[in-house]
Amino acid sequence: MSVAIRHDDLRKRNRAMVIAAVRQAQQPSRTEIAGSTGLSHSTISAISSDLIAEGILLEAKGPEASSQKRGRPQVALELNPDAAEIVTVVLSLNFLSVAIVDYSGKVVSEEERKLETLTMSRDGLIGECVAMVCRQIALRKSAGRRVMRIGMAVQGITDSTSRAMLWTPITAHTHIAFADIIEEATGIPVTVENDCNMIAVALRWRKPERYHNDFIAVLLSHGIGMGMVLKGELFTGTQSSGGEFGHMIHRPDGALCRCGRRGCVEAYAGNYAIWRKAKQASEDEAPLADISDGDMRMLADVARAGPGPEREAFRKAGEAIGFGLGSLFALIDPAPVAVVGIGATAFDLIEPALREAIDKTAGGQHNKAISFDIEPNELPLIREGCTMQALTFVDQEIFAPGASPAAAGRNVA
Repeated sequence: MSVAIRHDDLRKRNRAMVIAAVRQAQQPSRTEIAGSTGLSHSTISAISSDLIAEGILLEAKGPEASSQKRGRPQVALELNPDAAEIVTVVLSLNFLSVAIVDYSGKVVSEEERKLETLTMSRDGLIGECVAMVCRQIALRKSAGRRVMRIGMAVQGITDSTSRAMLWTPITAHTHIAFADIIEEATGIPVTVENDCNMIAVALRWRKPERYHNDFIAVLLSHGIGMGMVLKGELFTGTQSSGGEFGHMIHRPDGALCRCGRRGCVEAYAGNYAIWRKAKQASEDEAPLADISDGDMRMLADVARAGPGPEREAFRKAGEAIGFGLGSLFALIDPAPVAVVGIGATAFDLIEPALREAIDKTAGGQHNKAISFDIEPNELPLIREGCTMQALTFVDQEIFAPGASPAAAGRNVA
């Protein structure tokens, strides 16, 4: 009996490796899969034949893989878009997005809506999320498709174990069990994750050569967030999302933060904090609920034009982020940093003070080893992170053990 168990585990692992190799490379040949996985050619051939027969993989049409190489051209493999579909849900400040994504990772249907998240009732907010998800699933059902998993990303603190939103600056309502609520409405398994963690997941898939074992994603938007991968694993807390960088204290009893506390990194580096400083308002002034990306870009243009309160506001933001990162790099090894969001478009104004602040910390000894990359738009990354997490679950827990798309579909709505 134990031999059979070990054989099944090995089969599942090998199938998962082949599916992952095709997902990462998109259209690799069998030889390329063997090179990336270390599996034998005979094993690759047998597994790929099974996955094609089950409707999980296809032999790619069009140009053949490795057609530029000598010898017999090799046929590329690709994921079958029709094998499965998943839903991504992104809930952030005054914004809700729901998308249907096919098994190859392509968005096939999407809906977006502006919401007044700060003033909506608890039932109203939940109702909008559930209605949009159900509407999109109904459209796919009418087209003969079946959704296998739903991945939701929320701005704020989430508990991935209970799959709930614990706290968020986008609404006064706390402890919303989104997963349980959406599962009850749809009958489809749901995960709920922090948006910055999903950014980190997406970066690892997009640029594995840069973002691999250790890296950090810092979101510079109306709020400040962080996603971290350490030693190849996404860093999460047992009672929180993990890297609550924006609410680390920069100056005790300092500027008023959206969270209600004082002196947070975000209270100096969030959009509302930069705006407040640029307009020479008191640090005790309540943060503005929202500031448009266009207004932040105009503010940055004024700061670039010459010295003044606008440039000083961005300098203060860089200082707060730099001291925070410097303290972090005193605890962990230096790692690549992705600067994500509208704040990334003003990184030229932020970076000098940021690096100067890092130099003043114990982490400053690593300053030259710390590199920054810019990703100005966070929404595609958040959605992509949800997508890859959901599809990886389908890969590893549904298709790798041997369930065909038809059989798996009978177990979902």
